[in-house]
Amino acid sequence: MIFEKKILVTGESGFIGSHLIRRLVKSYPNYDIHGLDALTYAANRSYNIDLEEHDNYHFHHINILDKKKLNDLFNKHQFSDIIHLAAESHVDNSISNPLLFAETNIIGTINLLNLFKEYSSGRFLHISTDEVYGDLSFDENPFDEKHAYSPNSPYSASKASSDHFVQAYYKTYDLDLISTNCSNNFGPHQHVEKLIPKIIYCILNDKKIPIYGDGKNIRDWLYVDDHVDALDIVFHDGVSGQKYNIGANNEISNIDLVKLICTICYQKKLHNNPQDLISFTNDRLGHDRRYAINSSKLTKNLNWKPSDNFHLLLSHTIDWYVNMFKF
Repeated sequence: MIFEKKILVTGESGFIGSHLIRRLVKSYPNYDIHGLDALTYAANRSYNIDLEEHDNYHFHHINILDKKKLNDLFNKHQFSDIIHLAAESHVDNSISNPLLFAETNIIGTINLLNLFKEYSSGRFLHISTDEVYGDLSFDENPFDEKHAYSPNSPYSASKASSDHFVQAYYKTYDLDLISTNCSNNFGPHQHVEKLIPKIIYCILNDKKIPIYGDGKNIRDWLYVDDHVDALDIVFHDGVSGQKYNIGANNEISNIDLVKLICTICYQKKLHNNPQDLISFTNDRLGHDRRYAINSSKLTKNLNWKPSDNFHLLLSHTIDWYVNMFKF
């Protein structure tokens, strides 16, 4: 079979990557989809193992820091396009080991950009975070694409640098490159180190729910399938050289989010009094106060919009983790 595109998806066994590659394989049988992942602690190969039944899916166990294996892979397959999600992403880990984040998120991205420049003729879609913008006060307008970068953690600094390299390669080498910056994702497949699955895990196991500082830090929560919808649209219809913010207008403080999850878990009879588990701890170093995303460019120009049923999607997410944890 002659495929229309041959796409490499990095970080395919991670949280967002596992959802995206399933969408691509099943929705575009005319695309040859290759997933790549280093399979570090936050990845889970089981999420995509069933895709091997599809003729248009292939998996490669490679770290994006391994230039030799990457070069051999590109030389063999001549990918037309790259969708780049592979990254170290947990802020707490970046505080304890910033060099790992610099290596993976910056050098790994440069490795892919160089190979894309040498071998590919299509599009490079780079997935990043709203954390590159820094934080907002409670009365400031949400981040738009023109907001200045001001990262406050080693993680966000490494992602900001990778964003700049993508833009520099677009300007310098006239390549078809696009970046997206998303708000906090939630949904199935997310590692338990992240806030929402950690809350659920603690409730199901009757453990203290740790909350940094006063719990009033605000985040905008984006359901992973909505994010995948946006990435699908941006990959196919986005304008080269542009960046697109992806958010869902679900701003909520950490403490209110915890209480909401506790309420849902109580209603599902998963715990007799989950709010008793809430425990405040010392604040995280460099903890940003508020993130909020303005997605109007994406909604107006590419006709994307997020779901408007945060409570229901959160309930579905809890159900998935209950099954996953076999509670």
